[in-house]
Amino acid sequence: MRRAWLVVTGAVVAMVCAGVLAPAAFEALSTGGAAYTGSEAHRARREAERLGVPCPDLLLALSTRATDNSSIPAQDAARVVVEKLSRRPDVRTAWSAATADDPWLRSKDGRTLLVAVQLEGTAKEHSDTAPHVVADARSAVPSSRVEPSGEVWANREIDEAIERDARRAELLAAPVIFAVLVFAYGSVVSAVLPVVVAALAVGCSLPVLGALTQVIDVSRTAVSAASAIGLGLAVDYSLFLLARVREETARGATSEAALSGALRLAGHSVAVSAAAITACAAAAMVVPVPLLRGLCVAAMVVPVMAAVAALTVVPACLRLLGPRAHAWDPLARWRRTRTGDKSPFWQGMAQAVTARPLLSGALVTLLLVLMATPVVHVRLGQVDERALPASAQAAAIAARVRAEFAVPPDRVLTAVVTGPRAADGARAYGDRLAGLPDVTGVRVVRADPRDQAAVVTVATSPAPDSQAADDLVRTIRDTPAPGRASVGGQAAQITDTTNAVAEALPASLLIMAAALMLLLGFYTRTVVAPLKALAVAAISLGASFGVIVLVFQDGHGAALLGGMTATGALDVSGLLFALFITLGLSVDYEVFLLGRIREEYLRHGDNRTAITDGIGRTGRLMTAAATAVAISTAAMGTSDVAVLKLIGIGLAFGALMDAVLVRGVLVPAVMAALGPLNWWLPGRRAVPPPPTAKAPEDEG
Repeated sequence: MRRAWLVVTGAVVAMVCAGVLAPAAFEALSTGGAAYTGSEAHRARREAERLGVPCPDLLLALSTRATDNSSIPAQDAARVVVEKLSRRPDVRTAWSAATADDPWLRSKDGRTLLVAVQLEGTAKEHSDTAPHVVADARSAVPSSRVEPSGEVWANREIDEAIERDARRAELLAAPVIFAVLVFAYGSVVSAVLPVVVAALAVGCSLPVLGALTQVIDVSRTAVSAASAIGLGLAVDYSLFLLARVREETARGATSEAALSGALRLAGHSVAVSAAAITACAAAAMVVPVPLLRGLCVAAMVVPVMAAVAALTVVPACLRLLGPRAHAWDPLARWRRTRTGDKSPFWQGMAQAVTARPLLSGALVTLLLVLMATPVVHVRLGQVDERALPASAQAAAIAARVRAEFAVPPDRVLTAVVTGPRAADGARAYGDRLAGLPDVTGVRVVRADPRDQAAVVTVATSPAPDSQAADDLVRTIRDTPAPGRASVGGQAAQITDTTNAVAEALPASLLIMAAALMLLLGFYTRTVVAPLKALAVAAISLGASFGVIVLVFQDGHGAALLGGMTATGALDVSGLLFALFITLGLSVDYEVFLLGRIREEYLRHGDNRTAITDGIGRTGRLMTAAATAVAISTAAMGTSDVAVLKLIGIGLAFGALMDAVLVRGVLVPAVMAALGPLNWWLPGRRAVPPPPTAKAPEDEG
C-alpha cells in the first residue's frame, strides 16, 4: 500500500510483457496427449514400426467424384497419392490397398480406398504438417475426392474448435459477469477491479505455460480451461477482499486500517484457497496421462497468479482510488444492504438449518447421494473425433469410414509376438485369435524368422471404448502365443490408459487428502473441521460426478447442450480435471466460510451464533462468487467440443451446487450437530475463553 503506484506500474509492465510473449507461448502449446504412453499398447506400436508395420497418423479417403466423368479409378488415384506423398520429407511412409497387401483399406463396394500416412516428428509437428499433406494429395488427383480423418486430423480440428470457442465463450461471459459484479460490489468502479485481476492472472499465466511446454505437454484445452477458472477465481478473491474492506470501514476503521485488516483476514483466506486449489491440481499430476497433466499444470499456475494479483493490485488500486473505489452504484436506490453487511436471507436460512441440524443434514445428504448414483455405471474412455459435432469433417469422414469399410482402422488390434518360435507359430496363433468372439478377421502381416518376431493384425467388431472391446483386449492378451506378445491398437490404448488411471488414482487422492488436511488444519487450528470439510466435499463431489455421468455419458439432456454425441464413455482427462478442480473450488468456499465462522466463534464462544453470523456475512458473497465462476465456466458449454463442454458444465454445476446447497445447508447442519467439537484440538480447550471486551456492534 505504501508503494501503490509502483505496484500498479509493475502490473501494467507485466501485462505488456505478457501480451508480447503471448503469440509465441500459444504457438508452443501441444496437441493430443489423451493416452498413457508407457503402456503395452504403446510398446506394441513401437515394436510393429520397428518390424516394418507402421501405424497411421493420418487417413485419406479417396473416391471418384460421381459427377466427374474424367475421374480416374480410386485404385489408380491411391497409387498416385502414395507415390507423391512418399517423396515428402515430413512423411515417414504412406501406403494403401493399391500399393500394399492390405484389403482392409478398401471399402466394401471397392469405390473408396484409404491412404494411410505415417508422419515424422512430434504430435505438434504432425498437426502442422497435416494440412500440407492433404493439399499435396488433392493436387495430385484433382479429379478425385480426398477426405482426411484419423487421430492427427481429429486433434487438429479439436484444437481449432477449442481456440475459436474459447474466444466466443469469453465474449459471451464477460458482459454477464460484469453485471453480476456490479450487483455484488455495489459499484461500477469496484466491479472493474476483478476484471483487472483476471486479465493479469490469465494474461501472465500464458507465457509461464508456454515456457513450461519445454518440460511438459500443455495443450490448448488447458489454456482455455485455465482462462475460465482464472476469471472465476479473480472474482472470488477480489470480492472477498473488497467486502472485508467495506466491513472494516463500516466499523469505523480508517481507509488504511481497513485495507490492512482485509489483507490480514480475507487475504489469509485467499492465500490458503489458492494453495488448496493448487494442491488438488498437483495431486492429479500423479495420474500418467499427458493431457490431464497439462490441464493440471494450468490449474496450478492460474490460482497462484490470481492470488498474487488480488493481494497486490487490489489493495494498491483501492489505496489510489480512495472513496472513488466505491462510487457509481446504478442500483443504489433498490439496494437494501451493502456489500459486507449480513444477508437476512442467508442468516435466516442458517438459523432454520441449525435449529434442526440432523433433519436438514440428512435430507441434503440423501439428495446428494441420489444425485451420485449414476457413478456406479461410469465408463472411462479418451477423446476422439466424436468429441466434435457430427457435421465436423473429421467426425463425418470417420463415421463414413466405419459405415463403408468392413474393417474400420479404429477397430484393428495389432499383436506383436517376439521369440524364437514367433515366426513359425504365427499362423496357429492367428487361428486361435480368429476363433474368439467379436473377432471378424485375422491377418499375419509379417513373420520373419531372422527377427524372431511376427505381427498379427486382428479385426474386431466392438467400438474401441466399449466394455466388449475392453473384454476382447484382455482375452487376446490372455490367449497363448508362440512367444512374448504385446497387443496394441485404439481399444488396447484405451484399456491401458484407464488401467493406469485406476492404479494411480488412490495415491493421487491420498496425496490430495493429506495436503488439504494440512492446509485446513493450519488454517483453522483444529482437527475436526478439516475432516468434516473433506467428508462434505466428497459427498458434494459425488453428486457432481453423478450429474456428469448422467448428461455426458448417458446423453440425458444432450439436446439442451447443442446436440453433442454421447459415446457411452467419458474422456478420462476432462472428467478427472473437472472433478479435481470442483473439489478445489469446494475447498475454496469452505476456506472463506470456515475462516469467518471461526472468527465469529473466537469473538463470543457460541457455536450456533458463530455459524449463523458467518453464513449471514458470507452467504451472499459466496453465491455471487459461485455465480461468476459458473458463468465463466458454463460459457465453455457453448463449445462444439464435448470435452470442453464437460469441463465447463461440470465446473459450473459443481460451483453453484456447492456454494448454495452444500455451504448453505449441509455445512451449517453438520457444524451445528458437532457443536464445540468443531474446534477441538488435542491439548487445547474446545471452547475459547470468553472475550475480554465486547466486540463492536455491526453497522447496517
